[in-house]
Amino acid sequence: MNGARSLAAEERTEADGCSGSIPSAGGHGSGSREALVGLRDRIAAELTAALHGGDLKLERYAAPPGDPGLFGMTPADPVWRVHGQATGMLTGGFAALMLQSLHPLAMAGVDQHSDFRADPVGRLNGTVRFITTTTFGSAPAAREVIGLVRRIHTRVRGTAPDGRPYRADDPDLLTWVHTAEVRSFLAGHQAYAPRTHRLTPAECDTYYRQAAPVAEELGAREVPRTASEAESYLTRMRPRLHATPAALDSVRFLRAFGRTPQERLAVRLLTNASTGLLPGWARTELGIRRPAAVRVGWDRPLATAVGRTLEWGLGPSRIQAAARGRLAGARQG
Repeated sequence: MNGARSLAAEERTEADGCSGSIPSAGGHGSGSREALVGLRDRIAAELTAALHGGDLKLERYAAPPGDPGLFGMTPADPVWRVHGQATGMLTGGFAALMLQSLHPLAMAGVDQHSDFRADPVGRLNGTVRFITTTTFGSAPAAREVIGLVRRIHTRVRGTAPDGRPYRADDPDLLTWVHTAEVRSFLAGHQAYAPRTHRLTPAECDTYYRQAAPVAEELGAREVPRTASEAESYLTRMRPRLHATPAALDSVRFLRAFGRTPQERLAVRLLTNASTGLLPGWARTELGIRRPAAVRVGWDRPLATAVGRTLEWGLGPSRIQAAARGRLAGARQG
């Protein structure tokens, strides 16, 4: 399977079993056109509020004309394609949080310094803003968000419950957070993007290579640059990883998150599906018991349907359109 080197054999089977052909919402014409437009507008408004805080800040992506971005990404590049696919990023993002929580020092930093319980939407907005700006934004905008995160990291330090000191700007810890994140994003893309849009094995390696400089700008070192390097890294890290009480609590919080019943249902369906993107040992550590038949036959189709509905509601990405317009300025100049 394309790009499936980041998944165990069981997960390869799961991903191969999904056609990704669930019809989008609005395909059945139920109700009037006005009702569908209203529904689409509500979905777009709620998602924009949840993911971006209500303001897309398109100036980050649209100007200056001709600016190639800090890392020179274009719409044809794997990192642009992966980070621009909503369902893969949502499921992959949830999987990344679960996987990252298994590092006791990373989890201690989140537990002791993050306000994710009091302001989960605010934390989500910050994470989304960082990823979209470093992927699609101008070079000045990308430098700004990287500088902000670096400054925040210098203030995050303490002692984990096991007595070990930690600091968020520790290069090794930054490498862990980055690798768990991009592995999960790629797994989400390979599972939930339309089959014709998924990456080849060579493109998966390119994705890791293109994503690495962002982590290095934050201070990470020895960042994996291919799928095989990422899997070797996880194997080396495995003895250091386990679920602390804080990790288990954070996963419970994540899976129950939502401001409305509809939002809680969508999050639950997407987080159920995201567990299928984790290595089997990570599910075991987190006490997640969902048989392969459930993950393949229930979780994946439901998440595909939810994702297609959300993508329909969002419509074409205004952020990516603004970034394309900025890049086009270089060709016109």
